[in-house]
This record gives sequence, structure tokens and C-alpha cells, in this order.
Amino acid sequence: MRFISTIIVMSIGFAALASPQEEKENKKEEKDNFKYLTEQFADAKILRYQVPGFENLSLKQKELIYYLSQAALCGRDITYDQNFKSNLLIRTTLEAIYNNYKGDRTSEDYKKFVIYLKRVWFCNGIHHHYSTDKFLPEFSQDYFSILINSTPPESLPLMKGQDKNSFIRELMPLLFNPSVASKRVNLDSKSDLVLTSASNFYEGVSQREAEEFYSNLKEEAKKNKQDTLIAFGLNSKLVKEDGKIVEKIYKVGGLYSPAIEQIVQWLKKALTVTETPEQNTAVKKLIAFYRSGNLVTWDEYNIAWVKDLNSLVDFVNGFIEVYGDPMAMKGTWESIVNFKDVEATKRTEILSSNAQFFEDNSPVAPEFKKKKVKGVTAKVITAAQLGGECDPTTPIGINLPNANWIRKEYGSKSVTIDNITTAYDQAAKGNGFLEEFAFSKEEIERTGEYGHLAGNLTTDLHECLGHGSGQLKHGVGADALKNYHSTIEESRADLFALYYISDPVLIKFGLVPSDEVAKAEYDGFIRNGLMTQLVRIHPGKTIEESHMRDRALIARWVYEKGKEKNVIEKITRDGKTYFKINDYNALRTEFGELLKIIQRITSEGDYNAAMELVETYAVQVDPVLHKEVLARYEKLKLAPYTGFINPVYSLVRKDGKVTDVQITYPDDFATQMLFYSKNFSFLPVR
Repeated sequence: MRFISTIIVMSIGFAALASPQEEKENKKEEKDNFKYLTEQFADAKILRYQVPGFENLSLKQKELIYYLSQAALCGRDITYDQNFKSNLLIRTTLEAIYNNYKGDRTSEDYKKFVIYLKRVWFCNGIHHHYSTDKFLPEFSQDYFSILINSTPPESLPLMKGQDKNSFIRELMPLLFNPSVASKRVNLDSKSDLVLTSASNFYEGVSQREAEEFYSNLKEEAKKNKQDTLIAFGLNSKLVKEDGKIVEKIYKVGGLYSPAIEQIVQWLKKALTVTETPEQNTAVKKLIAFYRSGNLVTWDEYNIAWVKDLNSLVDFVNGFIEVYGDPMAMKGTWESIVNFKDVEATKRTEILSSNAQFFEDNSPVAPEFKKKKVKGVTAKVITAAQLGGECDPTTPIGINLPNANWIRKEYGSKSVTIDNITTAYDQAAKGNGFLEEFAFSKEEIERTGEYGHLAGNLTTDLHECLGHGSGQLKHGVGADALKNYHSTIEESRADLFALYYISDPVLIKFGLVPSDEVAKAEYDGFIRNGLMTQLVRIHPGKTIEESHMRDRALIARWVYEKGKEKNVIEKITRDGKTYFKINDYNALRTEFGELLKIIQRITSEGDYNAAMELVETYAVQVDPVLHKEVLARYEKLKLAPYTGFINPVYSLVRKDGKVTDVQITYPDDFATQMLFYSKNFSFLPVR
């Protein structure tokens, strides 16, 4: 489970500090002068992120990061293919044109082609990473034919005997027809979620057939007294062959084997430099899982991973989050390599060490609380490599594993990714966004002083305590809420964070200086949930992405429930709409009430209640307000989505031995994407 940043804009520059005299100040100047923003196109911006502290790691730790980072890059094609079965064909074709096109590269049409290719890289395919809608090229079909015809045929992924004309006919509907693969993840409960979703987790199978298949698997496991707690279907594609439904397992020798074999090879190298016996065990278990595809082994890996508490370097690698599956069962491949920020982790250690206090005092019903919170560990990390679904867009917080029974019996790990939030924060200075949408000077000043702390602390609470809180009733599975699972789960974690960020105990613990931090978070959350996140939605569209639905659900629910007491006031000033919080304490109470409701829905697996809540508060968009927000935002000339360029690591050898690992910070998005395609493409295009 993950926390996605609510930060939707960034600045185009910021001032350098005066020349310092001391070494410490020199380092600060270097950090502040680091070029975060590299480019902007369509609705996206590209940032770089720093990896502070890498130079202070031991050689063994640096080498471990290098091997894990290579493993993180080897699964890139898996994510593309999971998102849509023709993504690799499309990406390879576009890159062939980019590298080999013999025509005019200065025309407006060619510039539009480059933007389309960058969007495909940014979204790991032809569907928007947030809305999951298919985005179309802004150049014409005729121009696409010109591009293909002016590209050497040997560089194109033509089938044997295929000519360019038939190749063009094959690709045209994939790129230009809005009704072909129109939605990667369809969450509309009135339709067949599987048949109407373009994600590549099912083929020739309906929603009813998929549900029956996995229901039968669970019943069979129960009858045979086998493990019924495993995440059935997490690492497989469900297909119909000769009228029979079968699972194609992701493993060595199975589906995605060429890429998985490469991941395993780098993990084996990582085994030689692991930091602790626990970490060594976890890596071995992960290798065993990739070789067998056995989900029992996957659970064993997660348990071993949770038990590794003393390694500085850590990583996520596997088929994990289910946001890309309309049935919320199948995991998209991802990886993040990181190491602990020891100083900043002191903050999260306070939270994790008091997890039982937060659980006991939450406003949810007693029967849905954990009687004994186990193994909740939290840390602040520095991301060193992003891969798969986490590249180039990435979460700012993670809580894993997702299996509720492992979390209950063994605990979980929660992280806040500090260098990513720092990149957001540095790049967002001075862009005018806050001044445009905040109601008062007081809000602006409070955000400037406390916003970064409030954001990080909310992420800590969301990941460390929110996702790890509560318990399911016996017999309730994580898939009970189906297409509403992700929205409800993210809402539950957000509400836990929002409820506790204004608790006086945080001042007592020394985590916040005053209640102004909570007010800054409440201001931003309500402003975003009711208004500013609408800049990410095209006119006439509804809210689709789970995290956006989560924020809309919460903000709209508390706004409606608090109307009688005027908790949140909608104000029009100079023709512009604002939302002003009049009673922060009452707002916290409303957050607690909604948390109680959503925890019950989660614990009991109440699908109908989840559907009513989400469809009522989280989906529809006020067209009048939407139009106004888009007009105000357009004047700022900003982009709502952010992706990142990874640093590059290289081994330094002397006499055949590794003596160091160097880190460099590239600044060109296209160059990095083409490098990845050249060096980390292991799956067949067709």
C-alpha cells in the first residue's frame, strides 16, 4: 500500500543562497542549487532527485545498492506489458522512429510525436498513469504513416513477412481509435470490470468467470486443508485456452521468464553483500519465489523481509500493488531501492513505538481494533532507485506487506521517502499555486512554515499506523470490496493520519511544535480534496484514480456533514471559489466519525456500503467548479503530474575488485528512457 503525493505543481526555478564559508554551508548550497526540474511536456514535469548520504555508505552497502538497482531496472518491461498487451510493441515502434527517422525533425508534427513518446514513457504505456484513460497522439494518422515509411524497416518490429502497410494498419487503431482499449482500469460497477479494462491481467475471461475461478481455488484449498490466506492470483495472468480457464504464472520458466531470470541473477549477486542474516534469508526467499511462482513462498519472503530490522539498505521488489487490476487481486511489478535516513527516522520510531496507544485510542469500534499490535516498524528512507510501476512516477510513502494476516501476526514496515518529498518541496517554491487557491494570507504563511513537516508527518501516520491499524473479521478477505477496495483502504489510512495529526499527544512526543502543523495539513487536504485536485481531470470526466477518489470522498463527506455547524465554509471572492475551515476541532471529530464507518466497512467486507460511499462522494465532479479551477490553473502554466529521472550507478574496479560505486545525476529524460530500453528490455515485443 502506498501514499501518493498530493503535490501537483512545481516551480520553474528558485534562487541560490549566498556563497557560504563553512563546509556544512557549502553542502547546503550544493543541495539548494541542484537542478531539480529538467523539463515539462503535456501535463507532466520531470524532476531529478538527490541521494544524500550515499557517499557515506560502506563499500559493501554501495555495492548492495548497485546490484539491487540493476534488479529494479530488469522488470521494467513487465510493468509495460501488464498495463496493456500491446504497450511493448508500441513503445518499440516509437523508439525506432525516434532513433532512425530520416525525415524532418524540426516540424511541429515531429515535436508532437516526441511529446507522445515521452507520455508513453511517463505512463509506462498508452494509458494515463492516473486516470487510466487512453491518451491519443496530437499528430494525424497520415503523419504517423509518414513516420513509419521514413524509418528503415529493419529497425521496426515487423513480423516475418510483414510489410509496412500492414504494420501501419495494425498500429493505427491502437494509437488513434479512442474506443479500442479505451480504459486501462475500469471501476464502473455497472459494467463487466474485466472485459472493459485494457490491463493485461485477463484474456478471454469475464468478471464472473474470474470470480468463480478464484472462489473455486479457495474452496479447493480449504477442502484440502491448504493455506487459504495466500493472495490468490497475485502473480498470474488468467486466460482462456481451448475453452478452459488457466493461470499463467509469473516465474522463471513461466510468463515473463526472460525478465525474471535477469532479476534473479542480480539478486544472487546481492546475496554476496547482504548486511544481515535476516536480509540474506529474505533475498533467498525472494529468489525462491521467482523460481517457483509459489505464493506460499511469497508469504515466507514477506515474513522474512518484515523481520529484517537492522539492515540500513532495504528494497521492495515484486508483484505487489493491485491498483492496476479492476478486481484488486493481481499485482503490478515494482521496485524501490533505498537506505535509512537515521536521523529523520527518530521521528517515525516515536510513532511505531507507540502504535498500541494509537490503536487503542482510535475512534473505531472496539471489535475492529487489534488487541495487540505487532511488529510495526517505521523509518524515513532515501530512495536510491525507482523501478517498474514506481518509475518514473513514484509514491512518497509505502506500507508493506499487503497481506493482512502477515501484518497482524508479524507486523509491517512503513516508510516515508524523504528525498522524494524534498524534491517536490524544492521544486514547488514560488510557482503561485498556493497563492491562487488558498483563501487567506494566514493559510499561505502557515503552509510555508509547516507544510513540509505536516506532509511528511501525515505520510508517516498514513503508512506506519493507518494501513497497519484495525483488523478484518474472521473469513473476510482483502478482495471483498473488489473495485472499491483501493479507494476504501487509502481513505482508511488517510483518515487515521488526519485524525491523529491534530492529537495533542504529538506535541507531547515532540513531533510537532504546535497545532499549527495540523491546521496546515487540514487546510491543504480540504483545499485539494474539494477543489485543486480537479486540475488533474479533463472536462466531462469523473474521478477515477483511487487516491483521488479517497481524497474527494473524505473532503466531500466532512464538508456535507459539517454544513449545519459551518465547519467548512464555501466562499466566493472576486469571482473565485475558496474553502475555509472555521472549526478545526469539529473537523477532526468528523474525520473520526468517517474513520469509524470506513473501518467497519473494511472489517466486515461490506461491498454495498463501500459502493454507496464511493459513488456518492468520490466519483462525480461539479462541472461549474471544475471549469473555474481549470481556468485559474491554466493561467499559472504549470503541470499537475511529476516524474523522476533516476541517478546512475557504476562500479569502480581495480585489479578486478570493486573498490567503489560512483553515482551521477543525468538530466535528460529521453536519454535515460532510451538507455533503459536498450539495456533492460528482455521480453518479446509480441
